[in-house]
Order: sequence, then structure tokens, then C-alpha cells
Amino acid sequence: MKVEQLTACIGAEVSGVNLGDVSRDDGLFAEMRALLLKHRVLFLRDQDITRAEHVAFARRFGDLEDHPVAGSDPDHPGLVQVYRSEEKNPYENNWHTDGLWRPNPPMGAVLRCIECPPVGGDTIWVNMVQAYAMLPEDVKKKIANLRAISSIEHSFGSVMDVQARQKLGRENPPVEHPVVRTHPETGEKILYVGSFTTHFVNFHTPENVRYGIDKNPGAGQLLQYLHSQATIPEYQVRFRWRPNSVAIWDNRATHHYAVMDYWPQPRKMERAGIVGDVPY
Repeated sequence: MKVEQLTACIGAEVSGVNLGDVSRDDGLFAEMRALLLKHRVLFLRDQDITRAEHVAFARRFGDLEDHPVAGSDPDHPGLVQVYRSEEKNPYENNWHTDGLWRPNPPMGAVLRCIECPPVGGDTIWVNMVQAYAMLPEDVKKKIANLRAISSIEHSFGSVMDVQARQKLGRENPPVEHPVVRTHPETGEKILYVGSFTTHFVNFHTPENVRYGIDKNPGAGQLLQYLHSQATIPEYQVRFRWRPNSVAIWDNRATHHYAVMDYWPQPRKMERAGIVGDVPY
């Protein structure tokens, strides 16, 4: 197994190993898991593996989850088919951590490219541990105990008719998470808001609000400032896809952005999302 670090902050390319073999080998899997915690996101080329091997590898990390909107392969539950082939669909081209609208967002994911355009359709990952670490101290103090609401209804539900959107919201009600979460394995602090985050729930206190403008738009401006940290290039790595390329990422510690510059060309990916814990 060969490992090449891609940036000073995040990402490594792993070669000389097949994920089908890793799914069956405890030692190889332990190495891969340690690399993931170190580099946040791992990239592998030329992974000519079956869907069963894809699922088996991802399940080494934990149980897999389906998605209420994107469909899964019927023969492999938990292998979500992210197919962009017929119409422009911009759901992914925003800074997000997967499933932030869940009570227990995924701990990670394994994404394999099935088909992609020759140019375009890259994905960018960002190290949100570094994004938190580099915040000014006064901002860290202000957000230390803040909590925020995240929702699927205002994102995936926005293109649905009223009844379908409300049904999606009832079945997946908004959730509350800390703005700064702690990584359950490394103990690191992580800036934990993304495009699914709608608002703070405990910002309106005497410490934060002197006048009405401090509450609104003050809280919204702070949230937008926190969102903007994901856009800083020094925290990022960008990956160009080819068929049978695979990305494995720690969803707790990263955001990602699927660049939507390839439509109407097809881009077909298959993702195994791994069930995570409740953030604290």
C-alpha cells in the first residue's frame, strides 16, 4: 500500500491495494481506517470492484443507511445511486456534510464513480477541523455553546409539491446539533454547520443581543460567516473523477461540494453511507 498526501491540510491518494481485498482483511482495513482519521478523505483509482464488495468494505465501518429521496440499488440496500443523467440537478453543489438533517448523521461514506464526463464534475472536500481551529478566538467564544437546526425539507423538499414536501418534513423532522461538535474518535473540535443548517436556536441571549439588529440579521450574518469558512482554499482538496475511482471520507470532520459544471453530460456515482453517532 502506497500513500501520497495531496495537500498540506487534507486528502491522500492510496494505491497498490484493492478495496475488495480490504473488505476481507482485518489488517488492511485497520490501516485504511487509521489513514482515514489522519487524512480525512482518501482517494483510490482503478477500483474494479463489484457492488457487493463496495458494500462489504463500507460495512466494515458500520451499518449502512438508505436515503429518503435518492434511491438505493435494489439488490444492495444502503448503496445509494447518485445518478445525474437526464436533467440539471444542483442538490450537491453546495458546501455540506451528508445527512446533517439526521439525528445521527453518517460517520462517513464510500463513493465510487460509475460514469463521468471527461472534464468536469470534480468534488472538493474541506477539513472542518482546520476551519474551526483557525477561527478568531472571539468567534470561538461566541459559538462555543450555540446549537443550530438542520432540515431536509428546505433543500431536497424545495422542488416537491406542497403535500410531498410536508410529508418529507413530517417523516424527517428538523434536528438540533451543536455548532461545534467533538470528534468521537480523535477528540478534535469541528465546525459543524452546513447548507442544511437553517438557524441557531439559542442565540437570543443578553450576552449576544443588545438591540434588535443583533438578533436578526446578527444571527444570520454569523451563520453565513461560519458557512463561508468551507470556501477557504487552504482547507480544501479537489479530486478529478475517472470511472472506478473511489473516495472515502470522514463525514464528521469534512464538508464537500460536487461541482456542477458538466450538465447535460451524465455523471453516475454510487455511495455507501455509514450510520453515525449523535453529535455532541
